[in-house]
Amino acid sequence: MDDGQERVDGGGPVESGGPVGPVGATRGDAPAGGMPGRAPGDETPGGGAGVDGTGAGGVPRQSRSGEPAGDVYDWFRRGAQLLAQGHPAAAEQLLARAVAAEPHSRSIREALARAQFDAGSYAAALGNFRAVALADPADDYAQFGWGVAAARLGDFETSAEHLALAVAMRPESDHYRQALRQTRATLAARAGAYGPLLPGAPGYAAPPAGAEGPTGGPADDAGTGNGADDGA
Repeated sequence: MDDGQERVDGGGPVESGGPVGPVGATRGDAPAGGMPGRAPGDETPGGGAGVDGTGAGGVPRQSRSGEPAGDVYDWFRRGAQLLAQGHPAAAEQLLARAVAAEPHSRSIREALARAQFDAGSYAAALGNFRAVALADPADDYAQFGWGVAAARLGDFETSAEHLALAVAMRPESDHYRQALRQTRATLAARAGAYGPLLPGAPGYAAPPAGAEGPTGGPADDAGTGNGADDGA
């Protein structure tokens, strides 16, 4: 659309790359074990309204064909509500249908990524956060999601790269900065897990002549002695 917004069938506007307000907590109210939401005030229009057509326990009713009742926007809103209520697996099912119907909606894809992350499907979440971030590299939340999903998969180098981008774009976010600190601490711990390199090991650089050795005495030029004069 010319106004920079995307619409899903039968509903109000969902901003391209915009926030998904009803999908859980805000930055200052992160659920335990789950991803924090966007900043307060970034809500999608109409996203927090009530949802019609839901059955017992908030699970949406299905049509005879097995497809959830309603249209794509209803699926998005119901999935967001389920995620906010702590049902990420159920939310993932609805939001996956919505993404299949509206694959270019970054807001719906971001909501799906959050549901997948909270459900423990980290590879799938990373793929969707990555798609949002590639479509809009200035989306700090997508960069953050990419980074934390990569960390859960053990790829801390990629995690640090994207978390640093998120922090650079929104330095006031405590969640962004905390996640980056944790990733960098993990990288530092891994780098030092085997202790300092010993003389003769690949990558070892001998200290310059006259430099102090580890005990405070002069270091051996060859890096193999005990710091004493061999001719003494």
